Amino acid sequence: MSLIAAVNAFIAAESVPNDGVGSTSLHPILPPTGEMIIGSLASIIVFGALFKFAGPTIKKSFSDRTARIQKELDDSAAAAAAAEAEAVRIRSAKGDIDAERSRLYADADAQAEALLADGRERLEAEMADIEARAEAELASAAGRSGDELRAEIARYSSSAIDSVVNGTLDDAAQQDLIEGFITRVGASS
Repeated sequence: MSLIAAVNAFIAAESVPNDGVGSTSLHPILPPTGEMIIGSLASIIVFGALFKFAGPTIKKSFSDRTARIQKELDDSAAAAAAAEAEAVRIRSAKGDIDAERSRLYADADAQAEALLADGRERLEAEMADIEARAEAELASAAGRSGDELRAEIARYSSSAIDSVVNGTLDDAAQQDLIEGFITRVGASS
């Protein structure tokens, strides 16, 4: 009660009788002292109620926000560490890629060289085979043409002898002449 008595005494000491203008304060900016005290007490009560009832909720929301931000910071630090580890792995893999590329190039060069050597050997074998077949075909063609030529000569000579001799020689003599002629022509070719 002493607080209320002190407030009433202060209000009474500060009050000025109403001069009809509507203001009880002497100061042009500050409100009357009684209103100031009552307004201050009302503000203190409102702020106290807010502090008592809304304070824990606000404090909880701030601590939740702090925890959420800390979690995001921890997650981002973990993601940064994971990204750095992945970058290190990729850099080391890149070195492995260069070594693997060199090995693959060497393997490809060796395979290409082996393929070329094998291809050359097969081509040489095929060429030798083709040359042998060509020589055999030439020899066969020469033999056939010689045989055909002998047969043709024998036929012409037979007809020529028949027309020249026409009955003066017997068959055995004609045959000996033909054989001799064929032998001479075959020996000259």
